[in-house]
Amino acid sequence: MATVRAAGIRGFDEVVRDLGADPAPLVHAAGLDLAVLDHDDLPIEQSRLAALLESAAVSLHCPDLGLRMAARHGLDTLGPLAVMLANCRTGADALAATQRYLTVHSDALHVDQTTDPDGEPGVIALRYRGHPPGPPPVQATDAGIGFLHRALCLLFGDGYGLLDVRLSYHPAADPGCYRSFYRAPVRFGDPESLLRVRAELLARPITGAHEDLRTRAEAYLRTLLPDVDDMTGRIRTVVDGMLVFGAVPMEAVARALALHPRTLQRRLAAQGTTFAHIVDNIRRERARHYLTETTLPFGAVSARLGFAEQATFSRACHRWWGVPPRRVRAVRRTA
Repeated sequence: MATVRAAGIRGFDEVVRDLGADPAPLVHAAGLDLAVLDHDDLPIEQSRLAALLESAAVSLHCPDLGLRMAARHGLDTLGPLAVMLANCRTGADALAATQRYLTVHSDALHVDQTTDPDGEPGVIALRYRGHPPGPPPVQATDAGIGFLHRALCLLFGDGYGLLDVRLSYHPAADPGCYRSFYRAPVRFGDPESLLRVRAELLARPITGAHEDLRTRAEAYLRTLLPDVDDMTGRIRTVVDGMLVFGAVPMEAVARALALHPRTLQRRLAAQGTTFAHIVDNIRRERARHYLTETTLPFGAVSARLGFAEQATFSRACHRWWGVPPRRVRAVRRTA
């Protein structure tokens, strides 16, 4: 199941209200809970988000809804990844960071560099892929690649070197809406969705970048990726197997890895993380799975995550997502 942080729906509430409608019925009709409008870190099934935008565009007679949402997105939509991107040295560094860490925001989205489809010297293409094979959902793709354009404008200014836009589908809105949004020519029905830009963008510095902030942001992002390196992966494997038996002491994990606890601590500190942080991330990942993909009772979920009491599990959910377990599960209830 491909998911995206609820931050990906940011702007939906305002756009719908600007059109004189109430977003609540639309959100409920898509099988989502209203909590997704207020809690950026809640996981949303990508297909449900796409269905919400498509149905809203039709019912509200707003064929450029995806573009309107993209216009309201700031770089902070990406959560912790935004901090790293804003503090990368160059465009190439920011692209590399996006390719490696975008999965923290969504495991459904991919951005990469490819050759210019026209073969023009000094030009590259930034390719956007966000959906499974088949006809792409227009509104969700408009919002996604539109946000890619917005992010580049925020990092480098409006004149970042966009030459034209190629989209792999035919527009729902008047083509003029796209030209106005991108301030560049837009072509439809191409093999892939991409932005054609000057290759010099990769070497352009990001104004105001701070190396220390970038380093700290990356250290945090690395802890959110599974199996960051062999040591972290080994720790995660051991912890994952022990959680069902209750709390997992660091000393027990160190023994399982034939390490002294202080050695384990030092190795994790060198990676910018802690044992407690790793355990918390594993619990959050497993909690999201149990709450959104199973019907296990909350008490059983709490026990499988090694919490002594269900109340402790509930407090952890509040800390992770800002809502109790029942609201996380409600996000995926059927329409």
